[in-house]
Amino acid sequence: MYSSKISGTGHFVPENVVTNHDLSKIMDTSDEWIQERTGIKERRHVVEGDGNTTSTMGVKASKQAIENAGLKVDDIDLIIFATLSPEMYFPGSGVFVQEQLGMTKTVPALDVRNQCSGFLYALSVGDQFIKTGMYKNILVVGTEIQSNSLNLTTEGRDVSVIFGDGAGAAVLTATDEPGKGILSSKLHADGRYTDELCLKKPNITQKPRIYPELLESMDIYPYMNGRFVFKHAVVKFPAVIHEAMEAAGIKPEEVDLVVPHQANLRITEAVSKRLGIGMERFVSNIHKYGNTTAASIAIALSEAYEEGRVKDNDIICLAAFGSGFTWGAMFLRW
Repeated sequence: MYSSKISGTGHFVPENVVTNHDLSKIMDTSDEWIQERTGIKERRHVVEGDGNTTSTMGVKASKQAIENAGLKVDDIDLIIFATLSPEMYFPGSGVFVQEQLGMTKTVPALDVRNQCSGFLYALSVGDQFIKTGMYKNILVVGTEIQSNSLNLTTEGRDVSVIFGDGAGAAVLTATDEPGKGILSSKLHADGRYTDELCLKKPNITQKPRIYPELLESMDIYPYMNGRFVFKHAVVKFPAVIHEAMEAAGIKPEEVDLVVPHQANLRITEAVSKRLGIGMERFVSNIHKYGNTTAASIAIALSEAYEEGRVKDNDIICLAAFGSGFTWGAMFLRW
């Protein structure tokens, strides 16, 4: 029976840097206010005409991941694409990646809609396909463009200062090396809290779905009950990490690196304290990119690898919490 290992990573972010000072010019906020609450100093936003879309950014990250895995595009057997910001309602963005990569095979493309935990859910799905022997090389992509959906005014600042754009990718490859690859994954969801972090409109309850009054509604912008989300995240994060740790037979002192979803630096610090794992073993790049939703773990893991923080035989934890609520954790040996 095969296991699945991450054989290559890649990431891409737009060139346009938006600092906290830039935001303070268009809304009542400040660099101090944003950093104190989130740890964010800047984020990347796409610019009209720069050629960046959800799929094109994903393709750039994917090409890097495939190259780093020592593979060619046509070695990929399956694409799993995680995003909450697809180009279109349908089709999903996975097929755009397939086309833009120039694949000559009609490999399947699966789209995952689990928001901040989307990349982790996608890795878990890919892991099962490899374990059953169905596929050998799976491209997992997480990419988001949030900037053009935000209310960039004082009224919307609690949400709009947090999110950024970017893409990350990883290649999952079958391995028969004992003890290597994904060791455990645990996923959860609790639909009671859907209204606490969501984008309500447009939706299928309206006929037609788009109507003039909709443009004046605050429901077209993402909503987050920040304190409520924080309260649940700092509990669910460490709980699911412990669950996955136990399933993998790992102790906290054996963990070399934790790559969490980059939701809020204060959440990461609270999780570090509850787990008893020092912040020096956590990857945090939220100060540079903000919360890039489904792309955040993928970008952080790719950067950590580039910086030499990921080494052979390291035990690595990936963990996420977000809209739905959905959350999960995964342990792997590099």
